[in-house]
Amino acid sequence: MKKSKLSNRLKAGVISKGWRLLSLLPLAWLQALAVPIGNLVWRFVKRERNITKVNMALCFPDMPLAERDALGKQSIIEITRTMLEMGRMWMAPKDKVLADFVSLQGIEAVEEANKNKQPIILLGPHIGQWELIAQLMSHKTNFTFMYSEPKLAELDATIRKGRCRMGGNLVPANIKGVAGLLKALKRGEMVGILPDQVPDKGQGGELVPFYGQAALTATLLPKLVQKTGAKVFTALAKRLPKGKGFELILIPADEQVYSDDEVTAVAGVNASVEQIIAYAPEQYQWAYKRFKNTPGKDVYK
Repeated sequence: MKKSKLSNRLKAGVISKGWRLLSLLPLAWLQALAVPIGNLVWRFVKRERNITKVNMALCFPDMPLAERDALGKQSIIEITRTMLEMGRMWMAPKDKVLADFVSLQGIEAVEEANKNKQPIILLGPHIGQWELIAQLMSHKTNFTFMYSEPKLAELDATIRKGRCRMGGNLVPANIKGVAGLLKALKRGEMVGILPDQVPDKGQGGELVPFYGQAALTATLLPKLVQKTGAKVFTALAKRLPKGKGFELILIPADEQVYSDDEVTAVAGVNASVEQIIAYAPEQYQWAYKRFKNTPGKDVYK
């Protein structure tokens, strides 16, 4: 046990130092480095490639196979960019990180609601550089968002420090965390949730369409909306080419999320995710098992 803990501490130390070194590199270099790494992942990491291909086939059945594979391969490169940029998001000088946003589209509506103490829920799907959105919102206002401890627990302190350095407030991804989100919303603040994370078995959820396919989807958002009257937006930090920065895109969530009928509201969550993916489909994390835990169906065998 002691040897295992020591090994984990060493791993965490290496990873943390790696993030620190990567945080020193220009954004363009990080993004260029992701191209050969992403190509290698696509070619040799069977699990990631196969999950991506399954998701592509389910979500874009009418797209030619060569086009689907090209989109899938590019998505692996983009998620590699996201991972390589983490050190920058968490450890580079704050003003340097905030300056990565070269435009803020739709921010006015969010700022107006925030100014009027209207509770706001920000949906942050796994697309683009989602960590940058949390940094910006934490800098601008009181921002609370859920957090799951990493598999390598020894990295927890490093990640927490990086995510909270702009003033953000983390709550655990459990009942206690939901209570924290509710308290923040009732104070008229902003919270962030992941709308595309599949609930674990036994945690409930509704089977609603995602690109026309049944996908188990969490009911947290409609429950929060019904209890607080929050206004909902969907967010994307869209990566621009050649290291030129990011464009923040904020759009109102699909109107279905405000429905009193929970199934309809949950369907609105997935519709909102689809709407934001349309801005940069290659930057979505298609290597995630979005259709897992579907009763009687295992598409990832």
